[in-house]
Amino acid sequence: MKIAIHGKTFKEEHFIYVKQLLNALLKYQIQVIVFEPFLALLQKKNMATSYFVPYYNHEDLNGIDFVFSVGGDGTLLDAVTFIKDKEIPILGFNAGRLGFLATTPPKDFEKAVQEFFEGKYTLVSRSLIHLEADKDIFQGINFGLNEFTILKKDTSSMIVVHAYIDGTYLNSYWSDGLIISTPTGSTGYSLSCGGPLVMPTSNNFIISPISPHNLNVRPMVVPDTSELSFKIESRSKNVLVALDSRSKSIPHTMNLKVRKENFGVRLVQLNTYSFLETLRSKLNWGLDMRN
Repeated sequence: MKIAIHGKTFKEEHFIYVKQLLNALLKYQIQVIVFEPFLALLQKKNMATSYFVPYYNHEDLNGIDFVFSVGGDGTLLDAVTFIKDKEIPILGFNAGRLGFLATTPPKDFEKAVQEFFEGKYTLVSRSLIHLEADKDIFQGINFGLNEFTILKKDTSSMIVVHAYIDGTYLNSYWSDGLIISTPTGSTGYSLSCGGPLVMPTSNNFIISPISPHNLNVRPMVVPDTSELSFKIESRSKNVLVALDSRSKSIPHTMNLKVRKENFGVRLVQLNTYSFLETLRSKLNWGLDMRN
């Protein structure tokens, strides 16, 4: 078995748990490669890393069986951009903050490694959103696991996003922007803008306006078999577009389309994991100060 460790940074108080995770892997007869910037960080912390080999790009993941993402949800989203269409399963270790994707807490790192090698997990598929534009905006990495977003830029004035579903006019959103979220992304930016929570394996997109001018405009759920297209009006010459944590400034005249990507993401879900339990925990459902 070959495993890649993808990480960028982590909280100082989590270093002991990251060290335990990597030391736990040494107990198994496997080949381990580590994202080079993360490996350099471990070396700066005087951790023995001679057992690990660095990797730098998508091609270096050829022959890898699993990717362990060590960090927050942003680190896991970054790992997806390296894996691309290889669909290598990812197991998320949460050395960051909230952790809807990287769900294993630091205190359970060693236990999670043991459960993984005992085969106590399932593989679940998550859909990606694909962007088409007049030019290549994101250097070929034109997909996202969470969402595609259009945002105003350089001015306090709102923008107008004319939205179409399969070529049929839907609405003109007078707002600060528009989010097109996958089911996975329903717990992210879309949620903070009033979007609904949906089960992660649902086959849909969520359209969520950002601070809409018209209060009767609400988020909308559409099938992910739809192709959504957009035309933008702005007093500024540019708007901001983003795929997950990657963002670019583009001319507001650019035509944009999104659809479901032809490939997906596979996540390693340990048998002790429950999406509903994660929701209750992360969103503090049922928590009442009177109790």
